[in-house]
Amino acid sequence: MTANDSAPAPDVSPLPAAFEERLAGVEARIAAACDQAGRRREEVRLLAVSKGHGPAAIREAAEAGVIHFGESKVQEARVKIPAAAGHLHWHLVGHLQTNKIKYAVPLFETVHSVDSLKVLQALNQGATTVGRTLQVFLEVNVAGDASKYGLAPDDVPSVLEAATHCLALEVVGLMTLPPFSADPEKARPHFARLRRLRDQWRHDSGFPLDDLSMGMSHDLEVAIKEGATWVRVGTDLFGARTR
Repeated sequence: MTANDSAPAPDVSPLPAAFEERLAGVEARIAAACDQAGRRREEVRLLAVSKGHGPAAIREAAEAGVIHFGESKVQEARVKIPAAAGHLHWHLVGHLQTNKIKYAVPLFETVHSVDSLKVLQALNQGATTVGRTLQVFLEVNVAGDASKYGLAPDDVPSVLEAATHCLALEVVGLMTLPPFSADPEKARPHFARLRRLRDQWRHDSGFPLDDLSMGMSHDLEVAIKEGATWVRVGTDLFGARTR
């Protein structure tokens, strides 16, 4: 590890409400959106994105019943995950560099951000080497936003074909991150397009692609109404990051 790797992420000042209250508020929003969409609450899972928050925040969330946590940076996760309770499930939601894969594979059960064929194949090799199976999402840049990572939609079928030979990976679904807008409704076309593409690729490839990882603190309701099965919530649970 480098000197930056060895220090845990600093804790940030908590929001005025206790974590349990913030969690209850997020859960109520998810339940209301499911009800409005005619979906069962059990169809949508909450991923608490803890990037930028230290061990105390993780402990508080775990004590409140949260078991799924998302991290963006492998070097940060290398410090935090070994110090956390053993019953937690860790998801990588940030861009994964291939030179970090050897560290990521033992830490994470699920990777939401497979954004290239190169990463897919390197993850498969890394998981094979350590004898484990990883669940993965293909990250799709639905909006064609040059500032974001992700596969172009036209490239997804060939990556799915390659995934049939990746025996250490289980491709469970798709992820997208639309361009940010203060108006959540502006994300709806991107979420809806990912769902339609999923249906097409599911039919063409034979992969079930049951999961859609989309929606965050400010637009989770729209994502749920468009079919999200995972919502990635950080700010509304943990507060703003200090870095």
